[in-house]
Amino acid sequence: MTGWIIALTLAALLMLALIVIGRMPRKTWEIAAAALLLGLAGYAWQGNPGLAGAPRHAASAAPEKFDEQLAERRRGLAERFGPAGQWLLLSDGLGRQGKTKEAANVLLSGLKQMPNDPNLWLGLGNALVAHADGVVPPSADFAYRRAMAIDPKAPGPRYFYGLALARSGQLQAAKDMWTPLVESAPDGSGIKAELQFAIARIDILLAADGAGR
Repeated sequence: MTGWIIALTLAALLMLALIVIGRMPRKTWEIAAAALLLGLAGYAWQGNPGLAGAPRHAASAAPEKFDEQLAERRRGLAERFGPAGQWLLLSDGLGRQGKTKEAANVLLSGLKQMPNDPNLWLGLGNALVAHADGVVPPSADFAYRRAMAIDPKAPGPRYFYGLALARSGQLQAAKDMWTPLVESAPDGSGIKAELQFAIARIDILLAADGAGR
């Protein structure tokens, strides 16, 4: 229940800040409240609100949990098979063991053979972010941008680059990265709906941050 208490408290404080500090018009209260409820729904869907908090040092004693959902999304947006797919599968296997450095090195080996493969550059970006504990280091920034430059129309690099930026707290940069992808995605597609929802949440957080300054 701790997760729910924290989430509900933060939602209530955010709504209060928008009304009192941001002087949000009364006619927009329902829209903002609906957006916050959508955020809580996303937390319930993707998070673990029922889990109790745990100290950081306890988690660091074991290898970082491999993000299977993230890997599956990448496989859905990038190459599954062929030479690049084999390198990515090997990297994923090392990632599952918590060997993030080795997972990135495997993809560097693959890029020596196929330096213009956007899927390997995308995988390297993800692996470098995982190795940096969620931070987007310059090396990951370069890898994502290299993948985008090789295949500008591919949704994968832009999607995962934006996701890494959002998770590291760079909300405006994530929004800027995702907006062109939303505009080019087919109407009714899952990725369009997902990113529209994510951008709406980002707008609320950015508005609250601006109101608090």
